[in-house]
Amino acid sequence: MNTFNPSEPLGTKEIQTLDSAHFIHPFTDHGDLATRGARVITRSEGVYVWDSEGEKLFDAMSGLWCVNVGYGRQALAQAAYDQMMTLPFYNSFFQTTNVPAVKLATKLAALAPKVGDRSFEHVFFSSSGSESNDSNVRMVRRYWDLLGQPQRKVIISRHNAYHGSTMAGASLGGMSGMHAQGDLPIPNITHIGQPYYFEDGKPGETADEFGLRAAGWLEEKILELGADKVAAFIAEPIQGAGGVIIPPATYWPEIQRIVDKYGILLISDEVICAFGRLGHWFAYEKFGYKPDLVTFAKAVTSGYIPLGGVMVGDRVAKVLIEQGGEFNHGYTYSGHPVACAVALANLDIMEQEQLPQRVRGEMGDYFAKRYAELNDHPLVGVAESCGFVAGLVLVKNKQTLERFNPDDAVGMVCRRHCFTNGLIMRAVGDRMIIAPPLTLTHAEIDELLRLIRHALDLTQRELHQKGLI
Repeated sequence: MNTFNPSEPLGTKEIQTLDSAHFIHPFTDHGDLATRGARVITRSEGVYVWDSEGEKLFDAMSGLWCVNVGYGRQALAQAAYDQMMTLPFYNSFFQTTNVPAVKLATKLAALAPKVGDRSFEHVFFSSSGSESNDSNVRMVRRYWDLLGQPQRKVIISRHNAYHGSTMAGASLGGMSGMHAQGDLPIPNITHIGQPYYFEDGKPGETADEFGLRAAGWLEEKILELGADKVAAFIAEPIQGAGGVIIPPATYWPEIQRIVDKYGILLISDEVICAFGRLGHWFAYEKFGYKPDLVTFAKAVTSGYIPLGGVMVGDRVAKVLIEQGGEFNHGYTYSGHPVACAVALANLDIMEQEQLPQRVRGEMGDYFAKRYAELNDHPLVGVAESCGFVAGLVLVKNKQTLERFNPDDAVGMVCRRHCFTNGLIMRAVGDRMIIAPPLTLTHAEIDELLRLIRHALDLTQRELHQKGLI
């Protein structure tokens, strides 16, 4: 019989033992984890988290791209408590609704800017970005069915994109490791190259020239498949989990020209980029393109409670509402009242403290200036940022930009030095990436860059000792 008492205090080793015995983690080699033991995060405040051994870590990843307002916000806890004591849950099926969901939908419609002839007055709620992108597939295909074009089923995405971990979300994503598990992608989803100038630009080709060429891969794929078969193109404004891949300035305008030319829908997956991360409430405003659907999650509640959704543009919403009858899709927690109440409180904080404006203005400029200084480090091939996301590439030879052998796992070497020296920075192959809270001060930016540089120095020393440089 299991005699475990959840109320008893546990030491780190006991927690790690129970963790290994019972908790299946996402994206984890559990054999490796069992030999190391998971790092147990126990508390947080501002831009910092602490582990069970009392070690303090600068969380430069905002949890998982989501804690935009920082940790320890009592207003969000209070909003959750107040709503739980009023109406902790009710569903949105069977012609019912709840006040926080209605208020949040109205608030989001007000925040989503109109671009050209595209506006967003309707919201479909879910619990995550993965669920939201599944919903996009359903809405896109239903839209074309209602317009009498049921053959338009194919959705085009990009290699190395991330759109979630459900069957549809992982299929929309372009990560080969995910496709190798589960017979993915599902039918009628295909992929084109990513706009990664550092890796795919040709000798002598400018970034702007590459941006046009990379966007052209979409038109080539549409013509290959037949425009009458293509339903939509989905993309992140900046690819996040793929390594903070920032497209050249020419990329998005050319993508817009192509989708307009062939009449296909455009889905902007802003699970990472929305709510101030790039200095705007929604990233499509920054880049000037006109999506039909916008996926959101993560920072809508700053990660304090799960919530996701889709901003449904008028072009799609009008058809679904006026011609569609019953839409046979939804989730138990669509429009969860507690999650929506927390989101409203979170958006209030962002507005009161003008967090998107801070990122777009002087604070974002200071962050970009300091981060660009990493370009002088011997291990860094390029360091680039956009708003409060940033990435750098570790290279074997700075002059020739020769890359490391993937088997050397230099990113994980650097990540280990980050984690053991008070910094949470993520490794994606040989790219090191960050997405810090939007509340950063000048002093915290200075501290962050000092920690990154220290980890790079330690990585350089270890790679030299191993004979890798």
